[in-house]
Amino acid sequence: MTDRTYNVLFLCTGNSARSVMAECALRRWGPGRFNSFSAGSHPKGQIHPMTLRLLQDLNYKTDDLRSKNWEEFAQPDSPPLDFVFTVCDQAASEVCPVWPGQPMSAHWGAEDPAAFVGPDDRAYQFFKRVYLELENRIKIFASLRLESLDMLGLQKRLDDIGKTAANETVGA
Repeated sequence: MTDRTYNVLFLCTGNSARSVMAECALRRWGPGRFNSFSAGSHPKGQIHPMTLRLLQDLNYKTDDLRSKNWEEFAQPDSPPLDFVFTVCDQAASEVCPVWPGQPMSAHWGAEDPAAFVGPDDRAYQFFKRVYLELENRIKIFASLRLESLDMLGLQKRLDDIGKTAANETVGA
């Protein structure tokens, strides 16, 4: 792969929590190298309020965030995608649209914070734990020297990243 800006799409069913967190984290950890997007197969139509609260607490700009249908990224005039990562098991098992650009893909599943039932303080901690897990994976991904990896080696690294937890690293 060449030294250029890569387009990355994070997918989840509802596009209200995990995929939005991942989109924001890659914007923070990969500026200039990556364009980051998120979408859902069945978007909720709004970002989960706890997602917004957490991202704002982490100093993310949230004004332009919105819950989007993945079909927006399967149009002929959509940006050609280089990478597509599913962050929920349900989206990983669905039949995805045909993406422009023939992207590489991997599953980076994380628990669904939007499904958490309990008091707000515990929900916030759960959202934060999921965010940190995704952020860790994104930091590893953003640090890869993509241009130095062949396609098979890159696919293995992408798959390995999906198996890491919040406090782990993937070997070089």
